Amino acid sequence: MCRSIVQLRRPDDQAPTEEEIRAAALQFVRKVSGYRKPSKANQEAFDQAVAEIAGSTETLLAALTSR
Repeated sequence: MCRSIVQLRRPDDQAPTEEEIRAAALQFVRKVSGYRKPSKANQEAFDQAVAEIAGSTETLLAALTSR
């Protein structure tokens, strides 16, 4: 899908930073929406999507377990 989105799941002692999570969410929203930078009319929806995806990513990573 998006080659610039890096894998964030790492060994327990190397948790991703908030910046890394937000960058991955931003890349995902850019890819899905087709906008590199949305218009002013779409900025709020774009920012909300980035925030929601970043939150979901944090939840997912916290819930994953290793064998």
